[in-house]
Amino acid sequence: MIQGTTDMVTPKSKGVAMEVAAALEARIQAGLIVPGDPLPTERALCEEFATSRPTVREALLMLQGRGYVSLEAGHRPRATKPTLDGILTSAFSHIANLLGNAESGAHLEQLRQFIEAAAARIAADKATSVQLHQIRAALEHNERSIGTDRFAQSDIAFHRAIVAIVGNPIILKLHDKFASAMLANRPGRANHDRADTTSYEEHRAIYDAIVAGDAMRAAELTDLHLMRSYRARLAGVSTT
Repeated sequence: MIQGTTDMVTPKSKGVAMEVAAALEARIQAGLIVPGDPLPTERALCEEFATSRPTVREALLMLQGRGYVSLEAGHRPRATKPTLDGILTSAFSHIANLLGNAESGAHLEQLRQFIEAAAARIAADKATSVQLHQIRAALEHNERSIGTDRFAQSDIAFHRAIVAIVGNPIILKLHDKFASAMLANRPGRANHDRADTTSYEEHRAIYDAIVAGDAMRAAELTDLHLMRSYRARLAGVSTT
């Protein structure tokens, strides 16, 4: 991956970098450069656009953020086809770099609360019998996982079953990104059984509200559950 280039790019060359990125993106979209093929060398791009290597590298970073280029250390940049997963992964990375890990984590937790509380409200209003069965199955798996290393995954699966009812692939993908980030940064825990039991009981209350069709209650319980869970994780981090 290209590093250490943006500090060498001037405001004027930033505009040139945007032009280079737009030209390469247009070629990929038109099929002139096929996904998987290497892009022209930096030297060739510098000559073609009469610009410098830092400017070309800035253009490639722009294309990477849009999902059109794969940048790996020791390899020529290659054209790629944008995917929802790739774009969101890049966006999450940029958010972390801009805000810092702690602050970006807090903002993403807040966004996660909005998504999951809204999903619980929608689930209470529109969940079918099949979807309710899927949530219940996830809840039962969550209960069986109390006190085990499987609990975190079962916790995420329960919330995912609710978010899936919204029927929006972008929202579901965002949830999956939150989940993977949570697992990667989850601190070590003490008193697994007690903490897991608390989470399970809150999940059960959310499920009951959804089954009862109480949309406001389902959203409120989800919001309270996620806030308590986030505070518990912060407390866990502060003691390690």
